[in-house]
Amino acid sequence: MTTTKTAETTETAEETFSAAIRRRSWGSHQSAEGEGFLDVLMRGGLTRDGYTAMVAQHYWAYEVLEQASAVMRGNAVAAPFCPEALDRMQALDADMRFLAGDGWQDKYPANPATVRYIERLRETCFDWPGGYVAHHYTRYLGDMSGGQHIAKLMRRHFGLDGHDGTEFYNFRAVGDLDAFKQAYRASLDNAPWDADERERIIAEVLVAYEINSAVLRDLGAEMDRWRTDG
Repeated sequence: MTTTKTAETTETAEETFSAAIRRRSWGSHQSAEGEGFLDVLMRGGLTRDGYTAMVAQHYWAYEVLEQASAVMRGNAVAAPFCPEALDRMQALDADMRFLAGDGWQDKYPANPATVRYIERLRETCFDWPGGYVAHHYTRYLGDMSGGQHIAKLMRRHFGLDGHDGTEFYNFRAVGDLDAFKQAYRASLDNAPWDADERERIIAEVLVAYEINSAVLRDLGAEMDRWRTDG
């Protein structure tokens, strides 16, 4: 078995690109899940307003990410990753209107980390297919995986009926989520990126995880205002 060693990682020649991304970002993924705000929210320790604040941050970030999707659907390399069935903005708009009513934008602006996130998306996702895919992968596959558990808990904690308030996590238009994720990873493995470009993409995935963690940390800084009495 041949191996390539760097200061950061040891990769085997048999490892697929999608497997390398997952392995090398796993620590960042675990760190993001362990951020205090999300942990308390999922345990039922925050009010519905706290959940709504998180949904609003998703809205501001996805607004830009899906603007990039509209551009990247014209790129042969990026197009396989962004079918319109994935688009979340209509769902996010419905969730925010349900949770906070009309005019919610003034009450739930983008927090400082989300502003930085938006800036990074604008820098990397409109003219660099690999950068776009790095951010796309980080968000959408997470929403299809751990996001499903979040939605279930939010419906339980806040007595939400059906998908009201959690439509963001409903990928009915995609169909079988496991099959979609398998096809997505196959697209990663088959994309025409050389070794250097793959390294750049993995580095951007790590940036994406860190920024998403920062968004949660900013929410956590305000957490006391949303704590339940219990």
